[in-house]
Amino acid sequence: MVLAAAEPKLRGMDLPDEIAACRLCADRFAATATGHAPRPVPWFGATPRLLIAGQAPGLRVHEAGRPFADPSGDRLRAWMGVDSATFYDRTRVAIVPMAFCFPGYDAKGADLPPPPLCARTWRARVMATLGAVPLTLLIGGYAQRWHLGTRAGVTATVADWRAHAPRVFPLPHPSWRNTAWLKKNPWFEADLLPALRTRIAEVLAE
Repeated sequence: MVLAAAEPKLRGMDLPDEIAACRLCADRFAATATGHAPRPVPWFGATPRLLIAGQAPGLRVHEAGRPFADPSGDRLRAWMGVDSATFYDRTRVAIVPMAFCFPGYDAKGADLPPPPLCARTWRARVMATLGAVPLTLLIGGYAQRWHLGTRAGVTATVADWRAHAPRVFPLPHPSWRNTAWLKKNPWFEADLLPALRTRIAEVLAE
């Protein structure tokens, strides 16, 4: 039975609890190669200083129940220049992907995209709860298209980061799959990351 997670509010539950109880994609996930059940991973509080808008949890995050609990998270924290305690402090950092559940793998073992139903159901309410966040990191094309309305690819959007800073920094996904991308685009580590770390330190100190 699908829970009515899309109703305006479930009595006695706050928004992260509502999201954690969502089972709207149960049938969709059961039909994937992984055949898994939904496990939403909401990680935010009210009025954070920093918003990390990503794509969707991977399998390790699905199993751990904590966002970026994998090598991608290690790389992202290194990019940001923050430790785990700061990264997971929900009073300061909100981690809100475009889909809260692991979407699963297809028959070839490739990651499935985040179901658009998740963003349609939850994202406007989450953004309203967060309020005016001083700094947003947009990780990957799905988040960049939703927040910026861009039709450009990730490389072009990230290369144009100065047009969005200091309130928004578009980033590639910190997956190991993007190691070759980092080598082809040395400006990312040489120019963008120092500016990003400086801005993160500023907003977290305020």
